[in-house]
Amino acid sequence: MTLKARCHCGATQLEVTEAPKEVTSCNCTFCSKRGALHAYYTPAQFKLTTARDRVSTYQWNSYIGQHHHCAICGCSTYSEFPSFDSGKPDFEHPRISVNARLFEDFDLAAVPVKHVNGRNDW
Repeated sequence: MTLKARCHCGATQLEVTEAPKEVTSCNCTFCSKRGALHAYYTPAQFKLTTARDRVSTYQWNSYIGQHHHCAICGCSTYSEFPSFDSGKPDFEHPRISVNARLFEDFDLAAVPVKHVNGRNDW
């Protein structure tokens, strides 16, 4: 089941191969200001369906991750990071974090939310 997502203006659109089984809410200084709920995918499960030049990128702190947002309307769209499943960056297993609030025709309220204490645990 392909799930489509788009920013507010529609300039940035993407697809994922399946609906999330859970989403993550992080309270770190960056995520709390963005307000995104994160759904995680492998690069093979993710496809940007619009031109890459419609996407702007922000990097901060260690520059390990790339946070993308629409260059037109500014909506947070997706981020690219190494996996942190082991507690350390695993660059051989990258992950794509999609802002689940952008999914179209999807009942986000039915998905469990995992709360992460990114403000104190990172």
